[in-house]
Amino acid sequence: MTKNETWNIDDLIALTETVQTGEVDYQGKKLLFQYCELTEGEEPKLELPPESASEDVKNEVYQKVGLARIKTMVDKANKKNPDGATITLDNWDMLPSTVRWGISQAVLGGGSPNFRDVDDTVA
Repeated sequence: MTKNETWNIDDLIALTETVQTGEVDYQGKKLLFQYCELTEGEEPKLELPPESASEDVKNEVYQKVGLARIKTMVDKANKKNPDGATITLDNWDMLPSTVRWGISQAVLGGGSPNFRDVDDTVA
């Protein structure tokens, strides 16, 4: 393992104060966005389902947790860099769900998803 493959603890901690950028390709165009990593104290506090809950209920709760986390990460970056804000808490719910999913995947999954052109005329 080389030095580039390991984290320096100071650099890792600094990520919680660093505005990072991402992009999502959608219908031939890019949407740029920004976010910040969260510390444990900044993580959204949501109640988790009991162990006895059905898988559907658990999945629904985990989706809400993930969504709250993404919104918090974007909002933190927007407060640190207001001039770079493209996605806000006010416009998040108005974005196409495919774009929101792509942003979530890019932030939580560490990738930059590309989406094929969508034919909006198909029902």
